[in-house]
Amino acid sequence: MPYVTVGSENSSDIKIYYEDHGSGSPVVLIHGFPFSGAAWEKQEAALLKSKYRVITYDRRGFGQSSHPSTGYNYDTFADDLQKLITELNLKDVTLIGHSMGTGEVARYLGTFGSARISRAVFIAPIPPFLLKTADNDSGVDASVFEEKKSAIIADRPHYIAEFIKNFYKTEKNLGSPVSSEKSQMDFNVGTSASAIATLACVSTFVTDFRPDLLKINIPCLVIQGNADAVLPFESTGRLLAKTLNSRLVEIEDGPHGIPWTHAEILNKEILEFMSEPKESKSINEAIIIGTFS
Repeated sequence: MPYVTVGSENSSDIKIYYEDHGSGSPVVLIHGFPFSGAAWEKQEAALLKSKYRVITYDRRGFGQSSHPSTGYNYDTFADDLQKLITELNLKDVTLIGHSMGTGEVARYLGTFGSARISRAVFIAPIPPFLLKTADNDSGVDASVFEEKKSAIIADRPHYIAEFIKNFYKTEKNLGSPVSSEKSQMDFNVGTSASAIATLACVSTFVTDFRPDLLKINIPCLVIQGNADAVLPFESTGRLLAKTLNSRLVEIEDGPHGIPWTHAEILNKEILEFMSEPKESKSINEAIIIGTFS
């Protein structure tokens, strides 16, 4: 299996597992918490069909990547991504992140710039800044994240099961478009992640990406469901789109897990965005798309 070595801990190398398929312009897909690169199966199929080269990878601590006890911060995550892009000598890349993966997109561009990156897509994003502070009234109170940590420490499998319910809004969507088997598959992936990583990553959710966003100079697309029960739409996707002067696609009644529940809509928007001339950039354009039937 393909790995890139990104560091070491004691006697072991820290390796990032990736998959690299197809040919054409490269697309790097960065998954959300607490899953793996396998979460992109519906997007990977659509991108390969449209003749793109598709690279997925598992964040350190998750999936088939190494499970070290350190490095769970966005500086390290962005450095891991840089090592992967450099190892594969990728150029003219479209970076696509979902949820926690949007943090890598923002921090990577803020740290390493856009020399190798042509476009970026933020799906159900964490940026700009999720924590409520004196200069960020729309954020989430710090106590919420402390409660998440306590829940993970007390019973990580139960926490993940409840997280998946919120991820898909299963009280409405279980059965169709989210089967019980899909929910179980995600539970299996989530619980197979490092317990250390699962807990540590909660602290990364409150990273302030506002300085990174000021450095982004490439076309960006922001897509989010307005019924997102994991990341509040008004203080994440809507605010991010204004900060980036980018196009915002608001999916009516979409939950956090739109790469699965609204894959057809999401894939269409991504492919249309990627087909636009590189020089074009939609400024403060917002559209609302209806939910599935």
